[in-house]
Amino acid sequence: MILTPIDTSDLPAVIDRFEQGLAGRPLALAAFRRIASSIPADGRLGDPAEQRAQAVTLAASLGIETLDEEPAEAFSWDGQRIRTRSEPSVVIHEIAHWQLCAPERRPLFDFGLGAGPETGRVAEADAVTALSEEERQDEETLTSLLGILWEAELGQPAMLAFLEQNWMEGYDRPATPAHFDRILNRLHAGGFVDDQARPLPAARRSGQVL
Repeated sequence: MILTPIDTSDLPAVIDRFEQGLAGRPLALAAFRRIASSIPADGRLGDPAEQRAQAVTLAASLGIETLDEEPAEAFSWDGQRIRTRSEPSVVIHEIAHWQLCAPERRPLFDFGLGAGPETGRVAEADAVTALSEEERQDEETLTSLLGILWEAELGQPAMLAFLEQNWMEGYDRPATPAHFDRILNRLHAGGFVDDQARPLPAARRSGQVL
């Protein structure tokens, strides 16, 4: 849910202000410019069916199994497969969760993070929660940005998720672009993005600290 909606007519100025806050941070500037340019000038957001197919192909390239079924039937991630009858951005977000999840938690429903927003069997997912609230929020933040970078890489409208997941909340405060830069650099240090801030098909290793 967007905490502070930004009017479409105001978006160019907001993007410019956010970009100014990233001055001197070349990795973050490269990432943000790619995200900000992900919505074509004509405003067309693309075909969701094609975008979902791209997400399924991405999952397959990482060795992730998928199932053409709604998460409400069970789980977004059932310990083996991502259910893909969701918005394309949601499927890509789950792929990013798989990448950043510790291998020991991958067999758990919804990666041991508690039930996702689309999960049907909520109690079962919540019962295997394996991290503290603080740890879950931290991993969710890293996952959010990695998923958005994948959307941009695939030519999908990543800027929508960037707004929806509140990366520009308080865009006029120095702390907001600094937070973006800090999270991006953690992904880079972990080997999940390259030196041009493009996402990599990496998976978290056992014992790896993010």
